[in-house]
Amino acid sequence: MIQTIEKLLILQDRDKQIRRLRTELGHIEPQRQLLKTRAAGAQSGLESARHRVKELESRRKGLELEVQVKQQLIEKYANQQLQTRKNEEYRALAHEIEMCKEAIVKIEDQEIELMEQGEAVQKEVVNYSRLAGDAKALVEDQVAQLNTREENLRKELAELEANREELSAAVDDVARARYERLVKSKGENVVVGVQHGVCGGCHMRLPAQILVTCQAQQELVACINCGRLLYYTRDMDLAVAE
Repeated sequence: MIQTIEKLLILQDRDKQIRRLRTELGHIEPQRQLLKTRAAGAQSGLESARHRVKELESRRKGLELEVQVKQQLIEKYANQQLQTRKNEEYRALAHEIEMCKEAIVKIEDQEIELMEQGEAVQKEVVNYSRLAGDAKALVEDQVAQLNTREENLRKELAELEANREELSAAVDDVARARYERLVKSKGENVVVGVQHGVCGGCHMRLPAQILVTCQAQQELVACINCGRLLYYTRDMDLAVAE
């Protein structure tokens, strides 16, 4: 294998490592936001349950006020009964008192229902509080791990990128320029081996002359189909697969 190909393979491997690290770094922030969203969802459930507790308590207090109003009316009508001398008025007041008492019974039934709902929601608050606390602790731990991982990846990437400049500078200008152009158009695998008479990049069959030139290892050889740079090692089989 000619020295230029060896250097390009090392450079290509370094570029693959750099791309891998950049891809992993690119995934960290979405993961971090997803974790925070999960924690926020648990907290939102807790806040919603707390809001329902307050709402039920407010409605219950409203019913208590209604009961007080009805009781005051009963007292008022009872006093009026004591003062009236007319049977018709007395019966009318008695009817109003009975209506107030019936209303109070209905209101108190509603109060009991609201209290039962409140107890159920209070249990939800306890449950959501535990879930939110667990979620927060878990998310904080996982986010801390992500932050550490991100910091380590950035350090590793910085080292690889610095070393990449050295590796790139070691390749002659013409070969490096061809390599860079191929990377832009083909992706990360642009220096590929020859196996069974086909290009390791596009997997198209290569002419015999290309295979011979590649085997001679005297110059850079490009695939006539995709333009990738080809190389051959003794462990490769040039024979075309049947």
